[in-house]
Amino acid sequence: MKALYKSGPHEGFELVERPEPQPGHTDVKIRVHTTGICGTDLHIQAWDAWAASTINAPLIAGHEFYGEVVEIGKDVRDVKVGDRVSGEGHVVCGICRNCRAGRRQMCINTVSVGVQRDGAFAEYVVIPETNVWVHHDESVTADLGAIFDPFGNAVHTALSFPLVGEDVLITGAGPIGLMAIAVARHAGARKIVITDVSEPRLELAKAMGVDLAVNVATTRLKDAQRELGMREGFDIGMEMSGHPTALPEMIDNMNHGGRIAMLGLPSQSIDIDWGKVVTHMLTLKGIYGREMFETWYAMSAMLSSNPVLHSAISSVVTDRLPATEWEAGFAAARSGVGGKVVLDWTVFSDNA
Repeated sequence: MKALYKSGPHEGFELVERPEPQPGHTDVKIRVHTTGICGTDLHIQAWDAWAASTINAPLIAGHEFYGEVVEIGKDVRDVKVGDRVSGEGHVVCGICRNCRAGRRQMCINTVSVGVQRDGAFAEYVVIPETNVWVHHDESVTADLGAIFDPFGNAVHTALSFPLVGEDVLITGAGPIGLMAIAVARHAGARKIVITDVSEPRLELAKAMGVDLAVNVATTRLKDAQRELGMREGFDIGMEMSGHPTALPEMIDNMNHGGRIAMLGLPSQSIDIDWGKVVTHMLTLKGIYGREMFETWYAMSAMLSSNPVLHSAISSVVTDRLPATEWEAGFAAARSGVGGKVVLDWTVFSDNA
C-alpha cells in the first residue's frame, strides 16, 4: 500500500510502498478515504524537539481520518465490513485506575495512533474495535468524517463549562478555534470573541458567526470589550493557540470567577500572574483529546440536529488535495492562513 512514511529520526516524509497492516482478533482494518493534517503531523514532519522526544520512528503518521471497514478480527462484535467510520486516536490500556473508573481519556498508558503506532496517512489503517466510531448519519461526508478528531477537541474544550448566556473568548483562530465558535453558539453563548494575527483566519471566523474577530497584533482585548459594551470581562475562555502571550492576556480580561479551558500546547514556558488567578478565583482546566466517548456522541448529535452547525463545521475544510500532493497540503497547513487541509487517499485505489 502507499503510505507517508517517517523512515527514521529526521525531517520529512516519504510516499512509499509499505506492507498492509493486518488486524488482530479484536481489531478493524479500514480503507482510508480521507485524512486531515494536524499540527501534530507538522511537528512530526519537521522533526522538532517535541517530535524527537515523543515519536517512535520509523512510523506512518496521521490520526485524523475517515474510511470504510474492509476486514474485522474474529472477536469483533459490533463493527461490520462496509461501515463508514472515523477513529478515536488514543488507544488506552483498559486496566489503569482511570480506565477502570470509566475515565479512559485520562489513561496513563495511552498510545496514540500516528504517534506511537502506525497511523492513517496510508491506504489502510488498523485500530481496535473499541476505537472505531461508526457514522450512521448519511450527511457525514468524507471531508467531515476526516475532521471528527479535531472537531472533538473543539467540543471537549467548548463544553467543559456551561455556556448559556456567557461571554466567551477564544484565543487562536485555527481550525479547532473556528469550530469552537460554532459549538459555543450552538450551546447558547451570548457574545463570542476570537483572536489571532492572521487576517485570512479572522475572516473565516467572521463567516462562522463570531461577534468580534480581533487581530491582537494591532488591537488589545480591553478595546474589544469596550466595542461590545462588556463591563465585567469574559466568563469563559478557550485557549487554543499555545502562544505564550495568549493565556496571560486572557487572564487579564476574565471576569472574577471566570473559567478557562486550555487546549493549545505551548512550545515555551508562559509567565502567569498566579496572584490574579487566585484573587480573581479563576478556574484553569487542561484539555487533551476527547472524552471517550461522550464527546463523540455529542458531536454526532449536534451535527444531526443542527443544519447550521453542520454547515459551519463542514466549511472549516478549506483545502482538499489528492494524497499524491501531500507536500502542497502540508505547506498549506503550515502557512496558517486557511482552515483544515484534507488529503484524499482514494486517488490510489481509483488509479489501480
